[in-house]
Amino acid sequence: MTPADLAQACARAMWRNDHASQGLGMELVHVAPGEATVAMTLTRAMTNGQGNAHGGFLFALADSAFAFACNTYNQMTVAQHCSVTYVAPGRLGDRLTATAREVTRKGRSGIYDVRVTRDDDGATIAEFRGHSRTIDRTFLPAAPGDAG
Repeated sequence: MTPADLAQACARAMWRNDHASQGLGMELVHVAPGEATVAMTLTRAMTNGQGNAHGGFLFALADSAFAFACNTYNQMTVAQHCSVTYVAPGRLGDRLTATAREVTRKGRSGIYDVRVTRDDDGATIAEFRGHSRTIDRTFLPAAPGDAG
């Protein structure tokens, strides 16, 4: 299995049980080793008292992209620390895309950056950084001779 095939297989296995992302109407757009793209349209239930996207939903979108990016190697990986900076407001009806990319991965730790953008004009809505930690589980059975 190629690294790209492995990333796709892990994403399919993870998506089957990701009721949070599915329940928020997220769409898994792209997955490759160390990267993922997830999109979501902001609904009325996702807006705050100012009519803007509630920050928790922006964080959830970025966190889902982070999760899919860092789980592409058949080593279950969890968030160790995450931070987000909100740059511009999202509005009702906006389709947002979170694009995650691996910055570094060594041993059990990784760092991933995620940019959330508005699809209609490409404006950056939020920047997210996630620190990951692998755990002793896999999504797929390990092939004979694999350490993972």
